[in-house]
Amino acid sequence: MAEKVCPVWVGYLLSSPIRKLIHNPKKLLNPYVEAGMKVLDIGCSMGFFSLPLAQMVGANGKVICVDVQEKMIKSLEKRAKKARLTDIIETRVCTHNSLSLEDLTMQIDFAFASAVVHEVPDASTFFAEIYKALRQNGRLLFSEPEGHVLEKDFEKTISVAQINGFEIIDNPQVKRIRVVLLEKR
Repeated sequence: MAEKVCPVWVGYLLSSPIRKLIHNPKKLLNPYVEAGMKVLDIGCSMGFFSLPLAQMVGANGKVICVDVQEKMIKSLEKRAKKARLTDIIETRVCTHNSLSLEDLTMQIDFAFASAVVHEVPDASTFFAEIYKALRQNGRLLFSEPEGHVLEKDFEKTISVAQINGFEIIDNPQVKRIRVVLLEKR
């Protein structure tokens, strides 16, 4: 769904275990994810958040991982196989113009989009597709890197999400990233 995307080689850096020292996926996502949930990881890259999400939702849950780059998805699939999480993780390659979530209408409990919204060509369509996939009161946690996305641009993006039906629930404080928790009204 992005026209300007993160190069594949950066995916290896983003998947580094050292990154967990700053942004521990379980610590960041634990307040929002429970066993048995159906979770959507948008812009999943090589699975830095996807694999911990799969562990968190457990055998009765599902993590649908979406990325526009097939190489990122293939790397995630290898990592999921190695971690024995292939029964929980479902991968999808989306297009530049759509997340391709039509079959997930009102099925997702929680969605997560990290450092991806600034890459999409149409934020309104992006949020509308997520909104449609979420169950009533479903939540979306999205974040952008502070050094890459200015606060005023992040605020504009939040406004687009609100126009598409989302309500701000919280603004978690996380080092070096801008974060907002939204809920489907």
